[in-house]
Amino acid sequence: MKYADRMGKIKASEIRELLKLTTKPEIISFAGGLPAPELFPVEQMKSITTKIMNEQGESALQYSPTEGYVPLREAICKQVDFESSVDNVLITSGSQQGLDFSAKIFINPGDVIICESPSYLGALNAFKAYEANFKEVATDEEGMIMEDLERILKETPMARMIYVIPDFQNPTGRTWSIERRKRFIELANEYDLPVIEDNPYGALRFEGVRPPSLKSFDTEGRVIFLGTFSKTFCPGLRIGWVQASDELINKYILVKQGADLQTNSLAQREIHEFITNYDFEGHIENIKKVYKRRRDLMLEAIEKYFPEGVTHTYPEGGLFLWVSLPEYINTKELSYKALEKNVAYVPGGSFYPDGDKKNSFRLNYSNMTDEKIVEGIKRLGAVIKEAMKA
Repeated sequence: MKYADRMGKIKASEIRELLKLTTKPEIISFAGGLPAPELFPVEQMKSITTKIMNEQGESALQYSPTEGYVPLREAICKQVDFESSVDNVLITSGSQQGLDFSAKIFINPGDVIICESPSYLGALNAFKAYEANFKEVATDEEGMIMEDLERILKETPMARMIYVIPDFQNPTGRTWSIERRKRFIELANEYDLPVIEDNPYGALRFEGVRPPSLKSFDTEGRVIFLGTFSKTFCPGLRIGWVQASDELINKYILVKQGADLQTNSLAQREIHEFITNYDFEGHIENIKKVYKRRRDLMLEAIEKYFPEGVTHTYPEGGLFLWVSLPEYINTKELSYKALEKNVAYVPGGSFYPDGDKKNSFRLNYSNMTDEKIVEGIKRLGAVIKEAMKA
């Protein structure tokens, strides 16, 4: 059987493959970016769905406009920190669809996407399907290093798009400083490149002040903002969105029409109904309290059980932190040892386009219970200590 050349670029997601293993009840999983299921508003959703079926059943089950349900798009405009009209919002099937559309719109085979190093595995996989090449920009505790970005921009005439996650970055949990954000927009303007600002975690800040979005600094309409309800509400509904300038949003709408015509009509109404008739902000605050406690527990357990020579990030929100081991340790090989102890994480090499950095891994703290977090880190610490002795 002959396949398109692009199929050679598409690999199974390491995270999705790991999640198959972690369905076993004995596994303590820090692998997936899964929200805590006990925080889903199940009872409210039962009432909401019945209400919608009684009052809007025919329209909720019918085809709807590609752009999405207008009242939900209006509600989204009120959530963001930049000027946006309902006409600048497209509802997508999760923000993952927005990533796929971005590469489809901007990338020809051989073009270069500039991204953080490391970066979100799901985005890298989506972009690789369009036969993109990558240039990775080094990062530190304040995010993407602007001097490195400027150098790469000068050296890369085939650059066509910049992809970034400025708030509680996946996988590191880091957040960009305001100074870096401003300089970033200056460079994007200078080199005339579209920017994909992926922001699934920004609302989940546990401490400190939320910095302005990149989009809020955008004066030339080049920033495409991707948002989602997957981390603040219910991921199974698969409701995300794209916000962009008139010219750009029309490109996304055209691509959406060719992909799946529209996003789930009922799910859009369900989210809008919850936002309208329940305390959505209070729901997010509850999520933040739980995740903050779990983050703190994980950090405390890491300090207690991980050996010297292991470093980690300190996320002020979001779902992840990043652990770095001595360079001689391969965390993919180590992950098999961890699975023998019924603990799972995602090896760090998955988050680099070329996969060549092997001594780090990502931990998720949102999904496991308090007790499992402590026990899982204790087991993982023992595995790391054993590897560092070898």
